Amino acid sequence: MFAMWLVGRLIAALPAVVVASTLLGPVATASPEGSPELQYGQPPVWESCASFLGSATALPTAQCGTVSVPVDYAKPEGPQAQLAVIRVPATGDRIGALMVNPGGPGASAVDAVAAMAGSIGDNDLTRRFDLVGFDPRGVGRSTPQVRCRSDAEFDAYRREALTDYSPAGVARIEQIYQQIAQECVARTGQDFLANVGTASTVRDMDVVRAALGENQINYLGYSYGTELGARYAEQFGDRVRTMVLDGAVDPDADPVAENVRQLAGFQTAFDDYAADCARSYDCPLGQDPTQFVARYHQLVDPLVQQPGRTSDPRGLGYQDAITGTANALYTQRYWKFLTSGLLGLQRGTDAGDLLLLADDYQERDTAGHYTNQQDAFLAIRCVDSPYPTDPAVWAEADRQARAAAPFMAYGEFTGLAPRDACAMWPVPPTSAPHAASSPGPGKVVVVSTTHDPATPYQAGVDLAREMDASLITFNGTQHTVVFNGDACVDSSVVNFLVTASPPAPNLQC
Repeated sequence: MFAMWLVGRLIAALPAVVVASTLLGPVATASPEGSPELQYGQPPVWESCASFLGSATALPTAQCGTVSVPVDYAKPEGPQAQLAVIRVPATGDRIGALMVNPGGPGASAVDAVAAMAGSIGDNDLTRRFDLVGFDPRGVGRSTPQVRCRSDAEFDAYRREALTDYSPAGVARIEQIYQQIAQECVARTGQDFLANVGTASTVRDMDVVRAALGENQINYLGYSYGTELGARYAEQFGDRVRTMVLDGAVDPDADPVAENVRQLAGFQTAFDDYAADCARSYDCPLGQDPTQFVARYHQLVDPLVQQPGRTSDPRGLGYQDAITGTANALYTQRYWKFLTSGLLGLQRGTDAGDLLLLADDYQERDTAGHYTNQQDAFLAIRCVDSPYPTDPAVWAEADRQARAAAPFMAYGEFTGLAPRDACAMWPVPPTSAPHAASSPGPGKVVVVSTTHDPATPYQAGVDLAREMDASLITFNGTQHTVVFNGDACVDSSVVNFLVTASPPAPNLQC
């Protein structure tokens, strides 16, 4: 058994921000040839975010609204989606707008910008740029939302171990995936599901640019946000002033190969965590590096049959233990909680920190309610690339994944594996992997972390080459780094955004 992650992470713990008014969106007109085209760019009317926040104290200058976009750009006069937008105006000599996307797919850029504005404070970035974010179609506060599972159904899904790779077990897992897909259609609508992918969101980005009244944008994309940035640069390169892409997704990789590479990245991060843990005499993985993976399996594999003890009545199931572990590997700040949870399993006491890590990853609050981030993640990735339907391809992927990330592999290789949910998705893909292209010399900086678990370092190297971009290498074990406390990275990025001058060649931080 192996896990298909392919997911980005938010850059911080993000507070909620309101969307209050409506920005004028695209208007359908007729081209000289009679085919519909979009005319947009009307100046928006911004309102305070106070009605959503309950108070405007934290972000008194923030302005919120919505932008209307066609669900299907081939039918601009048809149904419309409303994109939730936030703008925090520059406080000084303004250069322009900095549009931010935190990744996912499925993460809220409204939340990301609110958190960024609240944490960065007064510096050259906030003085010179409006900070702007919009929740992509189907995501967060944008409407309609992608919804596939109720809270109770999501809880039930997480109780499934998904480890039985016998013929009957594989059939059952695929049945679970097919049920989720059917619920996505029933609750979201087939037409909307068919248009939630990156291809549509890139066009949405340009509608928002025009609604802001900007001839060009500056852009900061994290993780999946790098894919959005690369595709925007491909289609609208003349509308890019500067672009920073942190934690690169390789747009030229097929989804199966990308998952295997990502799993190898998680194994590297797990090894780093285990080596750090082993410095303590009570490390639950022991002190022998050759036994770290075996010790981990001794702790988590029994959860397939019996949940671990927690103060939460749900207990800790196998799937949540793996998810919580993966979540902790995104940032060293979470390593202590991973250790605490594993110690709880070792001692037969409370392994609740692993459940909390899983809840954090799955966006479940203390009342048991989920955001739609994971449903949106599934729907977007399923239309963003063709997925093979041949079961033999997935069996081979399982074999490769076991070698790439043995700490995530359950049981023995059976020669069978369930197909990914996207291989059975009810709407066709709207994109296919292909190499990125440059929007022009000196416009792009790529930041890549040497031991990034979710977006391995080489993907950033490859993206920088494809986009003729400058590369900043950060030596560390975490997912994304810009504005996360490293002065070397942050000062170089801010200087690039302000001056449009690339950093020193092959900068190492």
